[in-house]
Parts: sequence; structure tokens; C-alpha cells
Amino acid sequence: MAGLDWTYGVSTLRQWESADYEPSLPVSEKSNPLTRDIDRASAYSIVKMLQVCDSQMFQKEAGTIYQRLLSDQVVKTLMEVAKRVEVIIKDPQESCVVMSGCGTSGRLAFLISSGFNKALSQLNQSEVYSYIIAGGDRALLSSQEAPEDDPRLGVLNLKKVCEGKKRVLFIGISCGLSAPFVAGQLDFCLQHPEVYTPVLVGFNPAHQARDEPIQDCTFTFHSVVQRMQELAKSQKAFLINPAVGPEAISGSSRMKGGSATKILLEAAFSAAHAATSSNTPITHNGVLQHMMAYERTLAVTYSQTDGITTLVEAAGQSLQCSRHVYYLGWGSLALLGLIDASECSPTFGADYEDVRGFIRGGYRELNNNDGPLTSLGPKFSIAHEDFLHLILPCLTDKDTVLLIYTHSDDATEVGNMARRVREKTPNLHAVYHQADGDTAASLQQDDIKKLCLSTLKITWPQEALVSGTLQHMRELSTKLVLNAVSTGAHVLKGKIYQNHMIDLQVTNTKLYRRATRLLQLSACPEEKCEEALLKAIYRVDMLTLEMTSSDITTHTCFARNSTKVVPLALVILLTGWSLVEAESHLKQQPIVREAVAQWMW
Repeated sequence: MAGLDWTYGVSTLRQWESADYEPSLPVSEKSNPLTRDIDRASAYSIVKMLQVCDSQMFQKEAGTIYQRLLSDQVVKTLMEVAKRVEVIIKDPQESCVVMSGCGTSGRLAFLISSGFNKALSQLNQSEVYSYIIAGGDRALLSSQEAPEDDPRLGVLNLKKVCEGKKRVLFIGISCGLSAPFVAGQLDFCLQHPEVYTPVLVGFNPAHQARDEPIQDCTFTFHSVVQRMQELAKSQKAFLINPAVGPEAISGSSRMKGGSATKILLEAAFSAAHAATSSNTPITHNGVLQHMMAYERTLAVTYSQTDGITTLVEAAGQSLQCSRHVYYLGWGSLALLGLIDASECSPTFGADYEDVRGFIRGGYRELNNNDGPLTSLGPKFSIAHEDFLHLILPCLTDKDTVLLIYTHSDDATEVGNMARRVREKTPNLHAVYHQADGDTAASLQQDDIKKLCLSTLKITWPQEALVSGTLQHMRELSTKLVLNAVSTGAHVLKGKIYQNHMIDLQVTNTKLYRRATRLLQLSACPEEKCEEALLKAIYRVDMLTLEMTSSDITTHTCFARNSTKVVPLALVILLTGWSLVEAESHLKQQPIVREAVAQWMW
């Protein structure tokens, strides 16, 4: 794969858009034809695959049946949302903007609300942004999948945040148009139009919204979307759902889904802030130009392919020998490190210690709703001081440490941290953002660079500073780099089968359905796949009537205490082995393709 030709034809790039390409799956769950063999790729090839997949976000419509990120209708809708945000900023009394989501969507709601509230505070204006994440603030740092299935909990959270408010712009984020938690909130907003204007952000066409019954509810996500579509005609609700193409790792919406969420909401909010401060109207071209700045961010970031590859290789080697990857960050870029690390456990079945993030200032800098969470356990220790006390003494040269900072951060402080780490391991790397022509910062950086095994220096052009988008571009760039590092490392560790994440945690309805579909890679019928899944969940060769007659909620509750559920079920289907035999072979060879290949020989 190292010599792979990256000049994909249009037919390959757009294959997923064909009506007969995996027709039973929504766009967000399809496999990407560009990454079919990513599990056998070199680190360099993995990075190039991710680059091409990310570039799909900005593909033009060109006769496609799907609206795209830069489609005229998407930009127009963002303008209307921005106008409503502008009204709230100018008259914040008893008003607010609330963003809500599950997993990555909720974490980005937190990141975006934090950034824009900080911008308002610096101008001595009232903060108007709030966030909700399914599972509460602990979900910012760890997997809390079960609350995603609870629409009533979503409504309770929304009522609490909006108590006493008379005007609320509610933005529900669900990449697959599928989360019951968000569906419940949107349904509540639709019932109270005198207060709430609902906005839905996702990346499937409306007709692909999940139409499965939601427990104890009279609505489905699909029926909620239909009602919103009707109200959108009179601009009483808004649906923002461009297709950005399948994820590089099938269903992993933390990647493009997360990036596109950031791009869309920041474009709308930035337009509202600019209009407020300059007292000028929000324009189509202004919103579009802001979004196109993110397209340039991809180009700037992936121009450093060799440097990203070095980081992927280092992280992959650490995980392969059962060691760890640590992100040490400053400011909002550190938040991206915390977010990326928190996503590894549910996506790859990783232990929380495999990839961890730490932020200068800890919870003081995080400034989350619930404050410090350290009493919940060691995984919630996130300050640099925690790293120095808990991690540094046990650090070895098999661990990978990555510094993440900008020219605006205290170079002396970064240098001191680098020296402390360097005393324990040479496996120290840096991701550093610098403005073009900043010679003073370059000189300070030289001392830090000498301590690092590699430095990925991302230089931003002067026009980024002038346009005011620099911080958002640096954040997206950091997200792309860290997504590549953690995804590539887990691919190299063997956590992917073809381009499917097979070691996911089966802890809610969405993931149970996804697991059943993944098992159909065995070419076995769905009924047999679900049977194998249940055997792996309950760790039995013969299912009882009680097991087979239980509902999905019961299965997912039991699965929380099970590991390697999908890999185990897949090996059983592909080989016919008993549960004990499959467990034994996976213990010897955790990479499913290799374990099955050994059996075939």
C-alpha cells in the first residue's frame, strides 16, 4: 500500500453517491470506497486516505442528489440561523442559544459554546451560549452511551438549561439523524413554538432519518424531521443536513461529522458576531467565505503529511506494545486533545489509559458546567499537574507524548514541560501553530524543537489573522491531526476490519444495530449475525429463551460488562469455532483478519 496511487477517479470519489451503493444504509453509516483496505495500509497511506476522505466534505454538487456543505441552500439556512443568533446577542435578556448532542456532538457543543462565550465576555457582552451533552459533563471525558437512548432525559436537561427563558434558539446535533436524546428535545421544542426555534444539524438526507420506534414515545426521529421540514417553509424551524460522504472508518462520526458540525455552527455564529460588532447585515458571501476558510485549513494541514505520518507511526508503535499516547495541550487546542482521547474508548474498544489528554489549568481552564470531576476517578484527572504526578513517574520510551500549542502560549512553560518529559523518554513530539512571519516566536520555538523527536509546525498565512478566523482554523487543523493520530494508531494496532470499527462498545440501540450490520461482513444472514452477537454478549454457545426474547435495552445493559463483543462474534461466524475457541484464538492474535487467515491455513 505504500506506493498507492492517490489520483482517484471521479467514479471512485463519488461511488458512495450511487443509489445502488449499500442502498439499505444512510450516508453516515456507509463504508467509504476510498478506504476499503485501510487495515492493511502503511502509516503514510492511512494519512493520505484520511486526506482524500476529508476533502469529500467540500466536493461540489455537480448534479448529485445530495446537497453538500457549500450548497446554496445550506448557506442560506445558515444565514437565517445567524440572524436569529444576532437578535439574541443584541437582546440577551431572557434569551439563549442552546446546543445539544451525544458523544462527539455534545463535546463539540461544549467547545463551541465555550469559545463564543469567551469572545462575548472579552467584549463585556452577556454570554448567551449553553451546551447539553447526553450523560452530563462526565461524557465530555468518557463514554456515556446509554443516555443517548433516553428522550425524556433530553427534555429534562433542556428544561433545566432554559428555565426562565422566553426566547431560545435550540440546536440539536445528531450526525446520523438518529439520537433519541436529541429527538425528544426537538419534539419538545416543536410543542412550544412560542419559546423555542429548533434547528437540526446532521449529515443524512431527511428521508434517511431513523424511523424506528423510540421506547415510550409516540414519535420517531423521522417523524420529527418531517414536522421540522414543514415548519422550515415558514422559517419556524431549520434543518441543516448536507451530505459530507461516508466516514473513513465506517460510522465513526467523530471524524467528518464532527468537523462539519464545527464548520457549520462556527460559520453561523461568526457571521452573527461580526454583524453585531460592525452593525452590518449578514450576507450570503460572508458566510460562504468563512466556510471556505476551512477548506483552506485542510490544505494547510495536509501539506504536512510527512509530519503527521511520523506521529501516526509513533502512536501506533506505542499502542502495539500495550503502552500509551499522551496529549499535553494549552488553551482550546488542549480541549481538542481531551475530546479526541475520550472518543477512543467507544470507537475502538480502547482502555481509557491508551490515549489520554491533559490541559494546562485543568478544570479551571475547562470551565464546564459541573466543575471539577476528579472525584469520579483517575480518568477524570486532566491537568498538567496530574500528568506530572500520576503519569510522568511511570513514563517509558515506549510511550508517545505529544505537545500541542501555539505561538501565543508561554514558550517558557512549554519548554519546561518538554524538559521534564525528555528526562524520562526521547519519544516526545510537538504540534505547533505559528503565524507566518512571526520571527520572535520562531526563535523561542527552536529550543523546544531540540527537545522533540519530531515537530509538526503548521504556519498560517497573514490573511487568516486579518479575517479573524485563525483560532477556528487552528482548532480544526488540530482536530484533523489528532483524529489521524488516534485513528491511524488504532488501525495499526489491528482495531479495524477492512474499514469498519469492529471493537466498538455495544452499549446503546444505535451501536447494537451497527454491530449487527458489521457482522454481515461475514456474508451470513442478519438473523444468524444477531444470534452470534448475543452469544458474544452473554458469553454462551447456546442462547436461552430468556436471552433471545429480551429487548435491545437488556442486551446493551449486559454488554457494558463485556469486551471484544463484535470481534468475537465475527470470528465465530467466519470460522464456526465455539466461543472458547474463538476467545483463545483472538487472545493469541487480536487482529481479526490475521486470526481468521491462520484458521484458513
